[in-house]
Amino acid sequence: MANNMKYFIGNWKMFGVPKSIKIISKINSYIKKHKFNKKYKVIIAPPFTLLETFSKKFKNTKISISAQNCYQKDYFSSDTGSISPYMIKNLGTKFVIIGHSDNRDQGDTDKIIKKKINIALKNNLKVIFCIGENKLQKQKRKTLAVLKKQIQGSLERKINKDNIVVAYEPIWSIGTGIVPNPNDLRKTVNYIKDEFRNIFKTKKTPPVLYGGSVDSQTIEIFLDISEIDGFLIGGASKSSKNFIDIIKNYYK
Repeated sequence: MANNMKYFIGNWKMFGVPKSIKIISKINSYIKKHKFNKKYKVIIAPPFTLLETFSKKFKNTKISISAQNCYQKDYFSSDTGSISPYMIKNLGTKFVIIGHSDNRDQGDTDKIIKKKINIALKNNLKVIFCIGENKLQKQKRKTLAVLKKQIQGSLERKINKDNIVVAYEPIWSIGTGIVPNPNDLRKTVNYIKDEFRNIFKTKKTPPVLYGGSVDSQTIEIFLDISEIDGFLIGGASKSSKNFIDIIKNYYK
C-alpha cells in the first residue's frame, strides 16, 4: 500500500551558492499555484553552506530544507570539518539524508549509519534513509539480500519510524539514465515495506521513494507504480525548470 503523500526530494550534492536560492524560490512559486500541491511534499537538500539561509527563507513555505549528511556524534566534538545533527537542527533544518551511496563509498558502514540515524532522530530531525545495491550485486541477484542487510544493520526497533523516509537508490542507476524494470521496482519497493513491517511489527510503513536517473522523461515510467511514495532527484533538482517539469509530468 502506498502512502497518500508523495515526496519530491532534490539532492543538490556539491552544488549551489547564495544566489542559487532563486532556484528554490521559483519552485516554491510554482507549488503555491499548483492545484495538486496538497498531494505532495517538496524537500531540497543544498550543501551545508546554504542550510541556515535557506532554512530561514523557506520556513513557512511549501518547501522543507534537508541536510545532505551529518556526523555520527552529538552536540560538539573535536572532529575537524564535521557537523552534528544537533548543529543542523539548530539551523532550522528539518530533514537529513543518511546512508547515501556517495557517503557509503567514502566509508559509512551500517554501524556508522545507525549512529547517525539514532542521533538525528534524537535531535528531532526527520531522516531520509538511503539504501541500494551496486551493479555487481544486481548481476548476482543479491539485491534483496543487500537491502535486508542495510535495513537491519542500520535501524533499531526502538526508533521513531514515523520520522523515517526510505529512499531506494540502486547505485547502478544513479546518473546513468538507466532505470529499473517497472515490475522489478514494484517488487523491490514491496519487499522494503515488508521488511519494515517485520522489524517494527506494524502494518504502517514509512514512505519508500525511488532515486536514480529521475528526470522529466523517466518520471512517466513510474506513473503506474503506485507503491512508490515519491522520488529522490539528483541532477534534475539543480534546475527549477527541470524539477518543476518532473512534478508537472507526474500529475498531468
